[in-house]
Amino acid sequence: MRILITGATGFVGRHLVRHLTLAAPDGELHGTSLRMQDDIYGVTLHEVDLRDPVAVYELIATLKPEQIYHLAAQADVRASFDIPWETFESNVRGQLNIFEACVKLNLAPRMIIASTGELYANATLPDRPTDETVLPQPTSPYAVSKLTQEMLCIQYHFSRELPAIIVRLFNQIGPGQRQGFVAPDFAIQIARIEAGEQAPVMKVGNLEARRDFTDVRDVSRAMRLLMASGQPGEIYNVASGTTHTISDILTILCQESKVEITVEADPARMRPARVPLLWGDNTRLHNMTSWRPLISLQSSLRDVLNDCRQRVLMN
Repeated sequence: MRILITGATGFVGRHLVRHLTLAAPDGELHGTSLRMQDDIYGVTLHEVDLRDPVAVYELIATLKPEQIYHLAAQADVRASFDIPWETFESNVRGQLNIFEACVKLNLAPRMIIASTGELYANATLPDRPTDETVLPQPTSPYAVSKLTQEMLCIQYHFSRELPAIIVRLFNQIGPGQRQGFVAPDFAIQIARIEAGEQAPVMKVGNLEARRDFTDVRDVSRAMRLLMASGQPGEIYNVASGTTHTISDILTILCQESKVEITVEADPARMRPARVPLLWGDNTRLHNMTSWRPLISLQSSLRDVLNDCRQRVLMN
């Protein structure tokens, strides 16, 4: 079984590679990276710009993958406001090149297409998690690009019979996540405080936003299960089904700290949350695969903090 993972060197990609090497040891794993980085155990990496149709065609023609996990994307929501076209080109054109290569080569690999719970940003219901029947209301160029990817997925499924499955990923956390996301941003400060590199004070902004967090290792398992039994052309939320405030994340991490830390509100950072609530209903995923999240939020955050401690020690 030849398996291609685009964006294999990213946060989710690295965890998916690890998961598949254990859960699907007979798989021949290949991954793409825009710029070659350190080798990743268990996967053969290919330096490919997915925006280049010739390079993508040559890769697909060489590998003839039987499964494709398409994770590669410009996934920074905030950056997408500054680079809307680059976000759109990277996310939409990359996927379109993969689809066109498969069509021209008369290949029909099963595919997982990574989308986002950000599509529900303006549509989340206050009293229950949002399911896949709710009309998307994107509020960022990033979310618009992902909605376009979904529409292409559905179109190519019906017009070209490509067996592509859409997964709407809500907030993922876990070890290895880069800074710029809430959990590692808090955790790296705690690690620096413990190492004496920062005063034991954390200045914070608005902590009231609520998010549905799922450990990236549970996300990897969900994608593998959907690859095996998901319905092509369908959309599946990958979410825990519960929410926590950003304040909850900070509290749990501070409780894991080895030193006392003072948290101070910074008025300059007290901006209202653009999206106050994101909350996903995973019923369709559960009914199809029996998936449930197995890793608790506390365990995820403990692993995030330990990972950040290692980063500080290595610097």
